[in-house]
Amino acid sequence: MKTQYYTSASLDGFLATEEDSLEWLFPLGDINQTSYPSFIEAVGAIAMGSSTYEWILRNAGTVSEQTGTAWPYTQPTWVFTSRKLPTMEGANVTFANGDVGTAHAQMIAAANGRNVWIMGGGDLAAQFHDAGLLDEIIVQIGSVTLGAGKPLFPRRLLSPGLTLLSATMVGTGFAELTYRVLKNCH
Repeated sequence: MKTQYYTSASLDGFLATEEDSLEWLFPLGDINQTSYPSFIEAVGAIAMGSSTYEWILRNAGTVSEQTGTAWPYTQPTWVFTSRKLPTMEGANVTFANGDVGTAHAQMIAAANGRNVWIMGGGDLAAQFHDAGLLDEIIVQIGSVTLGAGKPLFPRRLLSPGLTLLSATMVGTGFAELTYRVLKNCH
């Protein structure tokens, strides 16, 4: 069982534009050619920030076109927010705020031996790292630059903070990098 930050980013290190748009991502390749299908099978619980959750709510039509349903996750999901957000029909969502450690313990129990996916955003993944709870970072680097936007990981990780486990070419649009997070490195 691992806690993994699995995401995509532009070549210059952004998850989304300043307006939280992911439109840059979709033309770059087919998700089924990446490790995502096998990755999601091993996931037992999901964590996401409010911006990610709100993007799914705002783009339910696009998500449904891409996946066949507006909420494509069967796993219990914790949404980290300090605000009251609407629930989405068919989603098994728990709203959480404060220390990620408390919610992580609940996620571990719910995952039942499977992995915990830190879906995003970057600040949420960094909070899990700061708490010593992040085991791996898996990032698909897209062949685009955004110039500005939401950063992949808004923390300084200096050597030896990460160990590269694998690098895989995915079509012509992505390089998928998997890193092990070394504990107690800030």
